[in-house]
Parts: sequence; structure tokens; C-alpha cells
Amino acid sequence: MNKHPKALPYLFLTEMWERFGYYLMIGIFLLYMTDTQSGLGFERGVGADVFGTFIALVYITPFVGGLLADRILGFRRSIVIGGVLMGIGYLMLAIPHNLTTFYAALFVMILGNGFFKPNISTLLGNLYNDERYKTLKDDGYSIFYMGINVGALICNFIAAFLRNNYGWGYAFAAAGIGMFIGVAVFITGWKHYAKADVKSQVAPSEAGVGVLLSSVLLPAIVTGILAWKIPGNIFGSDSTDAFLFGALPVVGFFIWTLMKASNDEKPRIRALLAVYAIVIVFWAVFKQNGTALTTWAEFYTDRSMVPALESTAKALGATQTIKMENGTFPIYDSQFRTHKDADGKIAKSTDIMNPYFINIPENERPAPGTEVKLVSTEIFQSVNPFFVIVLTPVVIMAFAWLRKRKKEPTTPGKISWGLIITALSTLITVWAVHACNNGAEKSSAWWIIATYCVITFGELCLSPMGLSMVSKMAPPRIAGLMMGGWQLATSLGNKLSGVLAKMWDNYDDKANFFWVNFILLSIASLVLLAMMKWLNRIFKESGVY
Repeated sequence: MNKHPKALPYLFLTEMWERFGYYLMIGIFLLYMTDTQSGLGFERGVGADVFGTFIALVYITPFVGGLLADRILGFRRSIVIGGVLMGIGYLMLAIPHNLTTFYAALFVMILGNGFFKPNISTLLGNLYNDERYKTLKDDGYSIFYMGINVGALICNFIAAFLRNNYGWGYAFAAAGIGMFIGVAVFITGWKHYAKADVKSQVAPSEAGVGVLLSSVLLPAIVTGILAWKIPGNIFGSDSTDAFLFGALPVVGFFIWTLMKASNDEKPRIRALLAVYAIVIVFWAVFKQNGTALTTWAEFYTDRSMVPALESTAKALGATQTIKMENGTFPIYDSQFRTHKDADGKIAKSTDIMNPYFINIPENERPAPGTEVKLVSTEIFQSVNPFFVIVLTPVVIMAFAWLRKRKKEPTTPGKISWGLIITALSTLITVWAVHACNNGAEKSSAWWIIATYCVITFGELCLSPMGLSMVSKMAPPRIAGLMMGGWQLATSLGNKLSGVLAKMWDNYDDKANFFWVNFILLSIASLVLLAMMKWLNRIFKESGVY
């Protein structure tokens, strides 16, 4: 990191701890909501809907946070405010079996992320606007992205250990402690960000923050409430209707920003908005790691421990112990779909075996009373960040090698490769479904590991490059706002991921679920490739390369 700004290690560690808390919470979020023993006992479809709505709102509030940082608060203060709010939210989530506190905690975390997420990325980009570092911006974002994934890697082991040994609340509290450590690290490096923490110069003709929020945020809230109250629903649930309709004024604001921009700024903003629209599909598929792929790991994957690794896994807090004996569990069919009783609640039985054993052939099941050591489901959430850490240096070196030979893909080119590679990852899951006879047998853990490996290559070509692209292309006066636009695209994709995941139980053949993902990504890839010549021209004319 010697060639990079002195602030990079502080931002790296701040983001590492922030992502530690966030991904710890996300890794167990669906499991906690659908746990009928000590969790909230939500139906899986309801859990997927809440999950998708939460991660969508988490990424739509950066629109407001970026705007306030640009105009009023500055990036450093916004990051501290956001970090403190998220830490409080995680601690609130640790209060057990209280739905009021549960939803209040989600609200506080959503608000905090809005202040934190766009502004730390923008602050990093501003550091690389110095001529000494300009050519290293892509590499800087890749290093920063690796920090995200160090936090995401270790958090799931902490989550598994705490929730298996002490309960869900302790795991959520650990997320809050991690976030406060991140805030402390950020404050330690305060002086190194000073030159990069510059508020935008607002033109006299531009509307003030109060006008913008009242003309955008208020209509978004009102539209969302009205959509929620529509009799029945249009897009599958009231929360989806509210979110998608509520997002329209925000999308409209970005279009208005394009229309009001100067002639020099319009091509840049137009190119960014075009890429934003495409990457929505990537996030819709990628963010199923917390829903569909978690369900696949929980019920369809062979999570039994290899004896030689049991002691190591136990030391890392990665194990879960279950017994081969009957108890009180929800009633599942062969595809692990729950049944409802006369009151509309999940039906349970007091004399059925643990659902993990349903798709293990009877002659291969352990003897009654036998304890079985399993890998905790959330540990599979660490596979993706593990590959990010391992593969990031490889990707950086590969692009550096191509750069020396003047063959490095453009930033839009890297993003297109990200979409294509991610599409290929869904074919592995299709193959996995066929290999385990559509869940009639346990699937090897290597299938989900291979899926995460391939999708990680796609992620590294798209996500850090997208952050770098926004920093390069966004007009300086609205840098935070345009970073919020990238988060808005992520938000819309996250919500669609919840919509897609909610359909999981509707597919008898799970391969068809993954084929839908492949088709969506393939269409997005083709659209981006069709725009490639135009995007590259805009980037070149803007002096980015």
C-alpha cells in the first residue's frame, strides 16, 4: 500500500469492521426470522420478503446520505453518524422476541447505512483525484473491496459460535461492537481525509437540500404508503409495491439531474445511469446468497463434518450439533416447503425428525439418538469473501499485466465480463440440482463452493470497478449523489433478489429457478455489450482514459 494514499489503511479497516457487522447480521438474518424454535418463526416466503425489503432500503437511503454529505455535513461527519446509528441498530436487534424493537432496529440500520455507505466510497475516490494516485484508482478500490470481504469472511464464524452456544442476541450484539470499533478506527485517521472531505459547490440555479428532500423524499414516502394500501398487491407483496412505487420519485430525480446538467456533464451522467440500469440485474442474482443459496445450504447441502476437521471447525465455532431423534419441527414436504394449519400459521408436529434428515436415504441415516456434527449454515456465507480475498490480488495482477501491454479492458468492459461470468455461475447450480435429483438426495458442498468461486470472479470484475467508475465519471459537484445512484441501483437489485427468492417455493424443479437467473443475466450482458462502443467513447471523451 506504500504507493497509495496514507488514508487507505484507515478506510480499509473502517470498512472491514463495518462490513463485519453488516454481513454478520445478514448471514443469520433469514435463519433467525424463519427459526421456529428460538427465532421469530416467520414463514420462508415472508422472511425472504422482509430480507429483500431490508437490503433494498439499506441501499436506497444512500441517495439522501450522499446528498446531505455533498451539501451540508461533509463526508467525515456523515460516516461517523452512519456508523453510530448502525451500531445502535445491531444492539437493538439483540433484544429477543420483540417485533416492535425488531422493525425499529431495521429502520435505524437503514438510516445509518444511508449516511455511511456512499460517503466512505466517495471519500476514497476523492483521495485518488490527486495526480500522484490517479492511475491507481481501480487498484485502490480493489484493495478497499478486499477489506469489505475480510470483515465478511470472519464474521460468520463469530455468528455461528455465538448463536449456537449463547443465542441469536449475542451474535447481533457482536455486530454492534464491530461497528463501533470501525467508527473508532475511522476517527483515528481523521486528519488523513481532510483534503478529500470537500463539500460540493452548488450553482445559484440549483435547489437547496430542503427543497430537494421535500420534492423527492416526501413524494417517495407518500407514494410508498399509498402503494402499500392498494387492495391486494401488484408485484407479489405490499412491501414490494411500496418499495418499487416509492422508488419512482428518486429515479425521477436522477433523470431531472440529467436534464438540468450542463452540456459537459450530460454525457457522463447519461453513461452512469445506463450502467446503473444494467447492474440492477447483477445484484438481483448476486444477493440471493442470503436467501435462495442460504436455503440451498440449509436443507439441500450435505453439511456433515469430515472427522479429521471436526476439532478445527469446533475451535472456529463453525459447527452445529443435531440429534437423529424425533422432536417438534415444522411439517415439510420433499422440497422443504412448510404447511399451514387452520389459523394460517406454520404447522408443526411433535413427533417428526429434524428436517435436515428428510433427503438422506433411510438406510444412510444415523441411528436414533446419534449426535451429528454439521457445518453451520451461515459459514457458507464466508465462502464468497474467502474467494474475494484470495482472488483479488490475482485479478489486480492480471489487469496490471494487461495494462502494461495496453490490452486492459475498459471499465465498462470489465463490468460486462462480470455479468457474463456471473451468468455462468448460475449454470453450476442448475447442474447441482440435476446431480442431487432435485433435492431427493443431499448435494455435495462442493457445488455451492464452486458456485461462489465463479460468481466471485464476476463480482470482482463488476462491483469494485463500478465504484471506481462512479468516482471517475461523476461530476465533482454531485459526486456523493451519483455514488448514491450506484447504491440506488444496488437497492433495486436487492429488492428484486427478494422478489425472485420468494418464488423459490413455487418451483417444483429447482433447476428452473436458476435458469431464470441465467436468462436475466444473459439479457443484461447482451444489452451492455450493445452499448459498449458508446460507453467507451463517452469515457474517452471525458478524459477517464
